[in-house]
Amino acid sequence: MTRTAEKIDALVREDSAMTDALESIREAADQNGGEVEWADVRDDLTSGQWGRLIEKGVLVDGENGFEISDREAYDDALDGDSSAKSYDTDIEIEAEESQWSQYDKMAGVASLLLMFGYWIESVRDTVGGTIDAALGPLDAALPFYAVILSVALLTGLYSTLLQANLMNPEIMGKYQQRMKAMQEKQKDARERKKEAEERGASEAEIERLDDELDAVREEQMEAMAENLGMFKEQLRPMVWIMLFTIPLFLWMYWRIHGVGVEGTIIMPLVGETSWNAGLLGPMPAWIVWYFLCSMGFSQLLRKSLNIDMTPSGT
Repeated sequence: MTRTAEKIDALVREDSAMTDALESIREAADQNGGEVEWADVRDDLTSGQWGRLIEKGVLVDGENGFEISDREAYDDALDGDSSAKSYDTDIEIEAEESQWSQYDKMAGVASLLLMFGYWIESVRDTVGGTIDAALGPLDAALPFYAVILSVALLTGLYSTLLQANLMNPEIMGKYQQRMKAMQEKQKDARERKKEAEERGASEAEIERLDDELDAVREEQMEAMAENLGMFKEQLRPMVWIMLFTIPLFLWMYWRIHGVGVEGTIIMPLVGETSWNAGLLGPMPAWIVWYFLCSMGFSQLLRKSLNIDMTPSGT
């Protein structure tokens, strides 16, 4: 869809009576050699409609009056014969829909502060000793691999529930739908410009298609800036998951490096290894074992609780 056709469609959506006004202007232009003046159509449309057409650039200055800026696109928009595709990029997303509450921000700050426990021994010992009051009996009753498996089950459960309650798939679907429409719109504009160049179109048409492509790119850049809300929506449940998970990680770190854990673990494809042995680069065996258990439990919990986090379309 050309820029002129998009403007006409937008005007018609704003004012349903604009269709009759546009038809009157076309008839007057045909009768007057392609130009039209306010006096010719004042009985068929309001001054506000006339002003909007000039403001939007649908009507431009002619020799004696005004003329239609792109007559072909104008006719296509009115007659419904446009060969270009229409893309729904005007998806409204309320700013309040992706705003963080005060508690979300506090959780984010607390998560960042807890992360220092990985480097500050006093913080790690304090958090580890506190969590040990709750997990100590479990640690005493089960082997350590089963303790990590239990922690992974717990983190998988609340992670799934937090994502289901704090992330809105409908909002995510709106952002993704808009970006997909933008990409398709830009691709369509490029293809029509390429076709015009191959068939040897006039310089004026090539210039018009260039302007249209520039407008699509500008619109896409504006939408990308607004899509910061999608990142915020994805990050919101993560700060709460980190707030509850980091202390558990600090306890496991404190338990292995501070108190010490006896015995070894038999890992898939690796065999028997110590808890501190590096398996995936710098990642020790206990972290790899935790992630394997956590990912498996998360998938099972989502299936059993029938929780689908796939972004939904509007």
